[in-house]
Amino acid sequence: MNVLIVGGAGYIGAHVVKACLSAGMTVSVFDNLSTGKKVNLFPQVRFIPGDILDTKALDAAMQGQQAVVHLAAKKAVGESMENPEKYAVNNITGTLNVLNAMGKAGVRHIVFSSSAAVYGIPHIPEIDETVPTNPINFYGFTKREIERFLVWYERLRGITFVALRYFNAVGYDAEGDIRGLESHPQNLLPIVMEVANGTRQELSIFGHDYPTPDGTCIRDYVHVTDLAIAHVQALTYLASGKASQILNLGTGKGHSVLDIVRRTETLTKQPIRYVFAPRRHGDPAELRASAAKAKEVLGWQAIHSDLDTIILTTWARYQR
Repeated sequence: MNVLIVGGAGYIGAHVVKACLSAGMTVSVFDNLSTGKKVNLFPQVRFIPGDILDTKALDAAMQGQQAVVHLAAKKAVGESMENPEKYAVNNITGTLNVLNAMGKAGVRHIVFSSSAAVYGIPHIPEIDETVPTNPINFYGFTKREIERFLVWYERLRGITFVALRYFNAVGYDAEGDIRGLESHPQNLLPIVMEVANGTRQELSIFGHDYPTPDGTCIRDYVHVTDLAIAHVQALTYLASGKASQILNLGTGKGHSVLDIVRRTETLTKQPIRYVFAPRRHGDPAELRASAAKAKEVLGWQAIHSDLDTIILTTWARYQR
């Protein structure tokens, strides 16, 4: 299978590229390197520099492809609320450009990087795909709207899709093949690692009075290698002619912010300095995924997502 991975030089994208190569697929990477890293590009990959807002570049990249994995998106929740125009143009218009280029080139399958942010603040801690979507930030709104566009493009252009709703993506390739670190990380674990290796002074923990055992938020952390495997399984699933799907990817287990901090201190033998800060608007106390549907449809399970593996594979990169 010839696969175009849009955003394949990024953190998740590079792991997806590796998984696709391991499955024997022929991979091209389309990336503008705004956040992706050249060091993440594998030598077996055809690299096509380009932006999803450049329709001509997309049209050219789409030639000869059989499927697309779309991971190119702006993803900072806070920024999306302050600059919705940027997120509307990049995430929504950019994705429509990808879909239009697929339609013109006759590419009929896409795996889309969606997000648990589409759910907003559900009233139950463990979420399956039947829970109504009600995003509370503009980033989540863009992901939900793209899912709706996918339904219409399947109906009108015959493009089948699997939308994968990630929960908290963490960890690094255990073999050390993904070397580029995220610039200016905003997620918990990379910030914890920067405190551990001395490049950041302290961690701010937003809220310590939630109705959880230690008062800090609980989240479902899924190893990026498990996410990458799901993309390969989704591509194989679509290539077999099966119906489009929207699937959660998570473990069903939750860890609090302080769980992450304390276990990182134990495993790295480094102190993690932290301070408590006010709650962030819209942060639910607990979010966990039910991934039973992904197991049923794809045969997917999170097998690398125990907390120690997550922390140790990340620390191996941040030590360097």
